[in-house]
Amino acid sequence: MISRVTLVVLDGVGVGELPDAADYGDTGANTLAHVATAVGGLQLPNLEALGLGHIGEFAGIRRMGHPDGCFGKMGELSRGKDSTTGHWEMSGFVLETPFPTYPSGFPREVIEPFQQIIGRLVLGNRPASGTAVIQEFGEEHLKTGALIVYTSADSVFQIAAHEQVIPVEELYRICREARKLLRPPHQVARVIARPFIGEPGAFVRTARRRDFSVEPPGQTLLDVLKASGQPVVGIGKIDDLFNGRGLTRAIHTGNNATGIDETTRMLTMIPRGLIFTNLVDFDMGYGHRKDTPGYAMALEEFDARLPELLGAMRQDDLLCLTSDHGNDPTTPGTDHSREYVPLLVYGPRLARGVKLGTRQTFADLGQTIADALGAKRLAWGQSFLHALMAG
Repeated sequence: MISRVTLVVLDGVGVGELPDAADYGDTGANTLAHVATAVGGLQLPNLEALGLGHIGEFAGIRRMGHPDGCFGKMGELSRGKDSTTGHWEMSGFVLETPFPTYPSGFPREVIEPFQQIIGRLVLGNRPASGTAVIQEFGEEHLKTGALIVYTSADSVFQIAAHEQVIPVEELYRICREARKLLRPPHQVARVIARPFIGEPGAFVRTARRRDFSVEPPGQTLLDVLKASGQPVVGIGKIDDLFNGRGLTRAIHTGNNATGIDETTRMLTMIPRGLIFTNLVDFDMGYGHRKDTPGYAMALEEFDARLPELLGAMRQDDLLCLTSDHGNDPTTPGTDHSREYVPLLVYGPRLARGVKLGTRQTFADLGQTIADALGAKRLAWGQSFLHALMAG
């Protein structure tokens, strides 16, 4: 009955602290609720119609009596709160051993070989905000050519360079060298290229960021779908997060608007299989930058375009909206937050208004998609397809 699934990840849109949030310094985090309160209420009528108001208390968002979608929220079993573990888990792979993090910066056994391989020195080497670190070290980088290396609470090795000092393709090559170097016990989840432009005091990052992830150590939803001969299209940073594995087509996009454009376009072109989209503006554009009004604006802009996705759906389609972690811009830090993520599911011929409850793991979503598309069962997760078919 279902031949095509569109999975859209609203990156960084959490809906409340997980039971172990205190272990991550995230007690009290609730990205969506705090953004809604801070701006005096959100206007998200299309998400509201799918059942968003049934997931929690969010200022401005009503709890519809007869929502068009099915709704719930999902907890994360994997240790961590980064995009890689979140996307892997919703694709049916739970990471039981967390990736390493570096609250004091990277040790000498990482930095010294890296400097030798690339023939440049390193500036920074500490946890930092990406926008702040280029203002602090950008001028010295321009003078010396030394690379700006920094990390965060996530397992990331980030390399920033001015595009006039190091061309973007050269920065990507440097990141690939770092990726090869960073092996256990220093196998971080992602090496991230952070190109920027501008003059001292006015540096700005460009949209040509690239992530170089490790491959999932086990089979994912993408792998089983591709092996079964089905199209698997990754839009946004999906290709980066899975290191290209399991995809039949990858489309890189720099913002939410182009991500939605490409998703809608693929709905006119791909007759079956999975369209997997990451919309990153909530997280990168506003969450990390502590821009609460901007975060609210991005949510409302997505909601305004949601009818385009719904209008492009066929009768045998399934649309899933979720997230990979939180990024509460109202909290003091600039990092991700350990939160539940929303789960909204809609199909023209599927049940409406079904409570999907609080799922133990993001992997339940991956298992459901595998079930819907007739693929092999995944190692983790419990399918809730039967609840969707009840109508």
